[in-house]
Amino acid sequence: MKYAKIIDNRKCIGCHACSVACKEENQVPLGVFRTWVKYVEKGKFPHTRRYFQVTRCNQCDNPPCVRICPTGAMYRRPDGIVEFNGEQCIACKACLQACPYDAIYVDPETHTAAKCHFCAHRLERGLEPACVIVCPERAIIVGDVDDPSSQVSRLLAREQVSVRKPEQGTNPKVFYIDGEAASLNPLATARSETWMWADVGESAYAPNGRHAGPIQRGGTFAGALTQTVYDVPHEMPWGWKVAAYLWTKSIGAGVFFIPALFLGFGLPIPNAFAALAACLSLVFIGITTFFLVWDLKQPRRFLKIVLRPQLRSWLARGAFILMGFTALGGLWFLASVAQETFVRATIALPMDWLKQTQNALTFPAAFLAIFSAIYSAFLFSQAEGRDLWQSPPLALNLFLHAGAAGGGALLIAAMIGGLAVAATTPLVWAFVVSLAALIVTQILADFAIPPATTNARYGHRLMTHGYFGAFFWGGIAAEIVGLALAVIALATALTFVSAIGGACALAGLYAVLHAWVQAGQRVPNS
Repeated sequence: MKYAKIIDNRKCIGCHACSVACKEENQVPLGVFRTWVKYVEKGKFPHTRRYFQVTRCNQCDNPPCVRICPTGAMYRRPDGIVEFNGEQCIACKACLQACPYDAIYVDPETHTAAKCHFCAHRLERGLEPACVIVCPERAIIVGDVDDPSSQVSRLLAREQVSVRKPEQGTNPKVFYIDGEAASLNPLATARSETWMWADVGESAYAPNGRHAGPIQRGGTFAGALTQTVYDVPHEMPWGWKVAAYLWTKSIGAGVFFIPALFLGFGLPIPNAFAALAACLSLVFIGITTFFLVWDLKQPRRFLKIVLRPQLRSWLARGAFILMGFTALGGLWFLASVAQETFVRATIALPMDWLKQTQNALTFPAAFLAIFSAIYSAFLFSQAEGRDLWQSPPLALNLFLHAGAAGGGALLIAAMIGGLAVAATTPLVWAFVVSLAALIVTQILADFAIPPATTNARYGHRLMTHGYFGAFFWGGIAAEIVGLALAVIALATALTFVSAIGGACALAGLYAVLHAWVQAGQRVPNS
């Protein structure tokens, strides 16, 4: 058995009865929607037509929201219905980013993710979904596509149908008869500051706020003028805390693996400074964890990632990677501190054992530090609803980001700690190489390699123009200034110059991350 739903646009009159019935049946709070009707107008007066599109969860055969959920709260039943378990949800909002259809929301009362679940509680009692029984035109049909005698199967065999975003590969199970392409494609229509009965208001795609993208004041599709005249607002799931988490994680990883690799390969880094770097690393990884938990709508359930992990999710995998790095990095730090303590106390007995322990931990801990920096690339690739984030060089970019961020933080620490100029030279070189390579890959990834999809191109424009463009280009400029100062420091052996360069680079790195994270979420998905 596999349930599917057909929307017959030849019959839909846009009455919103399905939206009202859904809210009543499932007790959906005001301001969020499991099903809604979008109005799109096409043509030029007097030759115009209004199209209605009933929009909801597509009950995908290949649901990205299920893969990205770290606790298994979102799951697919054997009958094809994508269901959710609010008791297991930690409200990380990753499923909202993975959904290419804007079908998932965070319930303002339960603070957990929710969406259309096909009225599964009614189906189990032999009843049809609420939206089906209330539709005055019988424009909504549900049934088993595996049953050739069902009405759904007969309509699919007889009629030409459309689905939303087939290129995403989700295999959606909501089909539209006589679906209007300009309505199914959210980027095909203009979006103004007002709708038919209301202002657009504050939402992720609102064109009237300073954080939103450019207003689409006119649109054409298939040679005709088009505009969206009624829709519902959608929130922007991830705010500044996600960019901050990426930034602090890069610093935490970088300040560890740079001196650890230096020591591992025999380069001169004082043991006391290496211990300080490891301490800084643990502090920034702790801050990263704080941001992760703070961003949850259900922070008290954070341990469910560990106690009930869904290991296909890179959010769950990332939690274990951070835990492993914290454990090995902590042991490495303790071995360094013990060595320094015994040296000052002139106790020689355990020194060889401590040194051997530290050497044995160096490369495994450095490997986990690098993996801590780059695992977010795989997490963002699972956010399939955001095409801007589907970048092949992202893992390399995050590795270089960690090298530049860690190097910048180490240069500041070296100046404060009074590290000798000769000892800072390898750190400056590591910073220069990482930052220069990062700037090159940022330019190549964002401009030399064209975005693969229309959504990615739109997101790229939002990132590089207008409000977010100020963050992006300002960040790139700060990175270049930091690089120039570091090069000057190499020539002059002035540690304070390199430290200022590190601070400039850190500011620029955060600004670019902020623009990238925010712009990726501003592209309409419905």
